[in-house]
Amino acid sequence: MLACRAMTALRRTSLHPCHEAAGARFGPFAGWEMPLHYGSPSTEHLAVRRDAGVFDVSHMGQIEVDGPGARALLAEALTNDITRIGPGQGQYTLMLADDGGVIDDLIVYALPDRFLAVVNASNVDACLARLREVGAAHDARVNDRSAEVAMIALQGPRWKAVVEGLVATPAPLALEYFALTEDMVARVPALVARTGYTGEAGLELMVPWDDAPRLWDALVAAGAVPCGLVARDTLRLEAGYPLYGQELGRDRSPVAAGVTWAMDLAGAGFRGAATCVAEKRDGTPERLCAFVLDEPGIPRPGARVVSDGADVGVVTSGTLSPVLERGIGMAYVRHDLAAVGTPLTIDIRGKHKQAHVAKRPLVDTSATKH
Repeated sequence: MLACRAMTALRRTSLHPCHEAAGARFGPFAGWEMPLHYGSPSTEHLAVRRDAGVFDVSHMGQIEVDGPGARALLAEALTNDITRIGPGQGQYTLMLADDGGVIDDLIVYALPDRFLAVVNASNVDACLARLREVGAAHDARVNDRSAEVAMIALQGPRWKAVVEGLVATPAPLALEYFALTEDMVARVPALVARTGYTGEAGLELMVPWDDAPRLWDALVAAGAVPCGLVARDTLRLEAGYPLYGQELGRDRSPVAAGVTWAMDLAGAGFRGAATCVAEKRDGTPERLCAFVLDEPGIPRPGARVVSDGADVGVVTSGTLSPVLERGIGMAYVRHDLAAVGTPLTIDIRGKHKQAHVAKRPLVDTSATKH
């Protein structure tokens, strides 16, 4: 009975009936009942790498910021240089606590009359609280639109072939990376962004909550393969993308995570900047790296990383790569062991498996990004 109560307490997206009809296997994720996979996660993964897949990511949060002081608010609350983007552009960025711990990593989009921040599902409340705290000194409004907006990700080298017959204008097909536009897609009004979390080309579409099933059905009918969160995780690991709660968190330094490229350390006007500037100057005891196993095995989060018989780090994410057909993962290791090519040993359930630090992305998708 306890398990049943816990399951019914989970939130569901407006696409839940579509997932049920497709035979999805569900699981809890950040307070939501989400599709983990519909059949074979590996098949879904390879569909995205070779063709086109579609994901329900409506659990992500959407926060609008507007008003005369909106840009100034975001410049103080977020790490990247917000002055570098204008209407129709997006930017990957971080939100930090005053001590430099990561509250969230997110994408902020500039629209003609407002900004839209797309945040991780588990961090909506924390991001809202931080933006409102910082916004108290600015002439700006912060509004949670998460319950109104559904989000669908179309990813893979054939994304254009799937969507081209559904869009009202050619604008979505011509978007540059991290650009966005407004259009009708399958007769649904959508914010269409050239972003994603798989390493492949594609779109993320933000639409009215109740209209999402019509768009989902149209994308599937046009050839997109429904994909669950298991494939999304293995895809982002092959791409070398960090995940909040595993590679990023309040107790992790964004400098140690190697995301200084998303931080305006020269201007250093954002909350938490002092810690990051000092760490960039002085270094950090550990660094995030990607690795590939040199022998059979599947690394899992929490596995020890060993070198010369001593513990030198911990695996934060791990899986079997459907493309490489090898165990891969990410780990925080002693700073002097994070260079590409460095040999490592991963303790997998008491068995020592040889691995090496690898360059990200682990799977090169540049040839299909057009």
